Amino acid sequence: MAATKEFPLLCLENPLLDIQAFGNQELLQKYGLKANDAILAEEKHIPLYDELLNNYDAKLIAGGAAQNTARGAQYLLPPNSVVYLGGVGDDKYAAILRDAVKQVGLRVEYRVDPKTPTGRCGVVITDDNRSLCTDLAAANLYDIDHLKSPEIWKLAEGAEFYYIGGYHFTVCPPAIMALGEEAAAKNKVFVVNLSAPFIPQFFKDPLDASAPYWDYVICNETEAASYASSHGLENIVDDIPAIAKALANLPKKNAQRPRVAVITQGLNPTVVAVQGQDDVKQYPVHPIAAEKINDTNGAGDAFAGGFVAGLVQGKDIDTAVDMGQWLAALSIQELGPS
Repeated sequence: MAATKEFPLLCLENPLLDIQAFGNQELLQKYGLKANDAILAEEKHIPLYDELLNNYDAKLIAGGAAQNTARGAQYLLPPNSVVYLGGVGDDKYAAILRDAVKQVGLRVEYRVDPKTPTGRCGVVITDDNRSLCTDLAAANLYDIDHLKSPEIWKLAEGAEFYYIGGYHFTVCPPAIMALGEEAAAKNKVFVVNLSAPFIPQFFKDPLDASAPYWDYVICNETEAASYASSHGLENIVDDIPAIAKALANLPKKNAQRPRVAVITQGLNPTVVAVQGQDDVKQYPVHPIAAEKINDTNGAGDAFAGGFVAGLVQGKDIDTAVDMGQWLAALSIQELGPS
């Protein structure tokens, strides 16, 4: 059944300003970056942001994976359907984020820290790859007190769908758990995106603590392989359908909903497994001419936005996957996560 009240979808993660530019192998090597990866910035990476701005004609784009997903979902849903939570600073970069989300009608309820700058993500594009290097800054200061404040928790109680970007496991696991518990107790939908290979590797404990609450888990093939290798599933690390089945059949709190695992694979088929079902379905992606591909940054976020919008609309899995693939195909024809 489709959601009918305002703000049925609540998203939580780390709002960031993307500093995005076309780079080269030399730039990647200088900062120890891989061509297609996502990492948290160390001290050695901090000069990257100014270098992108000063030497590589960088664009400033509203980012943060789940904020991209929230924008995509709101694009497909009726007005006042999506609210997004995260932490920012009190600065011009937060103002850029607010302006960007306002254009698509996304409601944001930021925790504002007056002393810490808004987080930023350096995005280095090489060929069809993108390397993400994130300085969380104020996004790293999000806390359970903001979520549990009366105005914000009222929004959480009113929502019927929760979407958690995996990067938030590095910030405030108690907020994730609070939403997971709310979802399980009231038979709401709880969606988690693994978001990056380092999440199941280095944030295994908070990720695993939330796993019983997952109604849907979304990841790409690299994140799926990372999950397998860090969870004693090395024998299936190259078998994406088998990983999807393993994710789908993890122990689950809310038995009223079978868990669904969704693994995207770029231009290869999207893989979907459902808890308790032997068959694993594969959905060929929407074809797109190579010359139309402008930027793959945010394609996975866009897929999640379309997919979750389908869930909110009460669509079946086939249609939700189709909506995700459609929005991802639209996104990669634009510069930046759109």
